[in-house]
Amino acid sequence: MEKVRIYQPRKTATQSGRAKTRYWLVEFEQQNPPKNDSLMGWIGQSDTNKQVKMRFSTREAAIDFCKKRGFDYQVTDPKKRKVRPKSYSENFAHGRDKNWTH
Repeated sequence: MEKVRIYQPRKTATQSGRAKTRYWLVEFEQQNPPKNDSLMGWIGQSDTNKQVKMRFSTREAAIDFCKKRGFDYQVTDPKKRKVRPKSYSENFAHGRDKNWTH
């Protein structure tokens, strides 16, 4: 039985937008350990399922896909994003507790 992971990707540190984080991914777990190629010294494996990532618009669609195919799946829910309101003018407020520093 194939093991898969269902998750919603996070935005990378170099991204400012969240466009690629709105879908759900189904990714196969690694079945065989990687091995060294004796000629080139590169690390590789014979399992190509690790290279496959499937996108789904909803979590339920990804779960239904795994159930139909008979995959053993694990769902990882995303953490909620905390939005802290910021204002440039707060740096110069009269009731500010701390001194402004560079």
